[in-house]
Amino acid sequence: MRPLDGVTVVSLEHAIAAPFCTRQLADLGARVIKIERPGGGDFARDYDRRTKGLASHFVWVNRSKESLTLDLKQPAALQVLMDLLAKADVLVQNLAPGAAARMGLGYESLAPAHPRLIVCDISGYGNDGPYRDKKAYDLLIQSEAGFLSVTGTPEEMCKSGNSIADIAAGMYAYTGVLAALMQRQKTGRGSQVDVSMLESLGEWMGFPMYYAYEGATPPPRSGASHATIYPYGPFEAGDGKTIMLGLQNEREWKVFCDKVLLQPALATDPRFDAGARRSEHRAELKAIILETFGQLSAEQVIARLEQAQIANAHVNTVADMWQHPQLQARGRYQSVDSPAGPVTALLPPGANNSFDYRMDAIPAVGEHSEAILRELGRDTGAIAALRASAAV
Repeated sequence: MRPLDGVTVVSLEHAIAAPFCTRQLADLGARVIKIERPGGGDFARDYDRRTKGLASHFVWVNRSKESLTLDLKQPAALQVLMDLLAKADVLVQNLAPGAAARMGLGYESLAPAHPRLIVCDISGYGNDGPYRDKKAYDLLIQSEAGFLSVTGTPEEMCKSGNSIADIAAGMYAYTGVLAALMQRQKTGRGSQVDVSMLESLGEWMGFPMYYAYEGATPPPRSGASHATIYPYGPFEAGDGKTIMLGLQNEREWKVFCDKVLLQPALATDPRFDAGARRSEHRAELKAIILETFGQLSAEQVIARLEQAQIANAHVNTVADMWQHPQLQARGRYQSVDSPAGPVTALLPPGANNSFDYRMDAIPAVGEHSEAILRELGRDTGAIAALRASAAV
């Protein structure tokens, strides 16, 4: 038995933020009915064809869902949705700003008839304020939230390599829905969850915001190095491979000098004998570190770091992650079905010894439309009429 078995989620979703939220609810056992446009469905299905001919983004965030196609501009299709909501626990939506409310799908419109319904709205900037109607894509929110100002090299800003603003919003929507379900257990009533991509990524910007508090100098863009701690970041070994390492305190610095660099006197060098001075003189210290590492292979460097208990990591590619020995040893990969056949999926983080995560198929567009319509009481003739008008 899973935590959300028996919970029904209806989602008007596309792209990443809402689908990532609802996939995680499905992981916990919720029934997620994904509403898609007749024909093409969620436009994220067409982002690429990298996963057995399916879109990589879509495969990632849409397993364990049922797909129902509805043209919500048609009254008959909208009525199908309303019938679904009468039996649902949660409505999640990330339509264009104001679109759900205009269709009568806002919390204020739905709550009188469905007092136990939880409505989660995901948008770029939130349900009010001067930016409410402003279009928002992941890169634009990275820019608005100041993320780009601290990410990249001194010469050039860089966006995150994944959709970090969408992911942040999806995570807070997921936890917001879970909190609302817990709240409903106490009050018997549903509630509205208003999740903003800007506020979600803004929360993750907490360190640089406080570092630059009240007009102080912000942390510089420092590539893969740490903006304020050194040595902390990438260093090349003699075989051309790169190692990532990190020192957090003075005890580790002394051990690093003694056991890794084999230069114990360096620990008390006045240029490097405190964290702030090491950061200030990082060019000089980098040259010393690279001189030692240049005589060793990457694996030899890592062996020294491990022996000294200095934190380190390989600089893996995304291909390496599919074969990562730690994930393989812990059995973290599992096969799920899809319209293109079985694909490998990473189990959700947080192994729980009381239940198994749901890892069901990725749906084809409208794959479950007829079954859901029959469940709602539509007979063969009614379904045929809906199909003839392209309402489903």
